[in-house]
Amino acid sequence: MNEIIESLYQRKSVRAYEDRAIPEEMKNLILEAAMQAPSAGCQQLYTILDITDQELKEKLAESCDHQPFIAKAPMVLVFCADCKKWYDAYLEAGCEPRKPGVGDLMLSITDTAIAAQNAVVAAESLGIGSCYIGDIMENCEEHRKLLQLPEYVFPVVMLVFGWPTMQQKQRQKPARCDRKHIVHENTYRSMDGEELREMFAHEHKNSTYEEWCSAFCKRKYNSDFSKEMSRSVAKYLESYF
Repeated sequence: MNEIIESLYQRKSVRAYEDRAIPEEMKNLILEAAMQAPSAGCQQLYTILDITDQELKEKLAESCDHQPFIAKAPMVLVFCADCKKWYDAYLEAGCEPRKPGVGDLMLSITDTAIAAQNAVVAAESLGIGSCYIGDIMENCEEHRKLLQLPEYVFPVVMLVFGWPTMQQKQRQKPARCDRKHIVHENTYRSMDGEELREMFAHEHKNSTYEEWCSAFCKRKYNSDFSKEMSRSVAKYLESYF
């Protein structure tokens, strides 16, 4: 196993950091690595916000499900799907472009997520931990105002970076599902109840499948923040129709 693949196996979310800065040269390497990600037509349909203002970090920590560690992270990046800059470029050239549609948004979201993962891999190679903050999409109306995002720019991913504490380094990485349940050959294969229970057996060693799944559904899928995220994203999508 080479070093890159080994780092993918070892990487885990880090939510506690040592009290030391990330050197500017390392930060630049992470940002440049993000920009090397593949993108549709090499358009780089994203914009990265480098959050350096401490007050803004603290506001994001509060609005993103009250997570104080966000404000303590030495580096915070927000990756935005950006359908605006190319639309503006077409207008600047005297073209008559159609307005960005949902397909354009989906394409830019893909570009954005790939760039974010490049940043994660680059940071890991430098010994810097990271954590995805999915809550940036929750209540996106507030976040779009907070980050001054114009029409056709959407906050897809927030990443926080820092030097992991010893406890974080030693913390066990959560187990993944077996490949046979994740990789389907050629076409999609719906799993029956027996296979679903087998797939998640590693998640409920001290409880029944029903107990674990019911608790997870309540905590994640049926949670208020999940419903709010669906509501706010759906409202944002209305602008594309």
